[in-house]
Amino acid sequence: MIEYRVDKGVRILFVGINRHPGSYRRGVPFSNNKTFWYLLNRAGLLREDEDNLRSDEGLKEMYDRRFGSQYHLGFVNLVERPTRVVTELGKGEERAGVERVPEIVRTYKPKVVCFIGKVTYNKFRGTRHCTHGWQENLGGSRVYVMHFPIRGPADIRIAELREMDKASRDG
Repeated sequence: MIEYRVDKGVRILFVGINRHPGSYRRGVPFSNNKTFWYLLNRAGLLREDEDNLRSDEGLKEMYDRRFGSQYHLGFVNLVERPTRVVTELGKGEERAGVERVPEIVRTYKPKVVCFIGKVTYNKFRGTRHCTHGWQENLGGSRVYVMHFPIRGPADIRIAELREMDKASRDG
């Protein structure tokens, strides 16, 4: 089971759609395909040895012990149920998460809320279309929709993560 990580002082709250069964078994989001973690590291949001991130044990130890408290990052999903692909989700399964995310934002006041992919943001907003990049604020937090980390050029995702990191440290 994946425990969500949201601690006081969170700078960036990452919002995913739901977990993959492999990630669910490992207890760490995006651990089935660790690209997300490599991108965070290469963008400077983490300062970890990538060999440690490649190891399931090393990744879990970082997620459990440093992700929130040292790096001031948080993670939640809109949907609790693991699926192999997002198309396996039923209509309305995101409702609880859509209600939970604004409450988390009000409680923890992250500087930036990052929706991981357009599908996640569209499910959250109940819309079909959005663009990548900055969106309308949520409470007092800036909102960013990043490209999904698994496919596509890494440099685009790294630049997005750096932009959010900078915004989370400014003002």
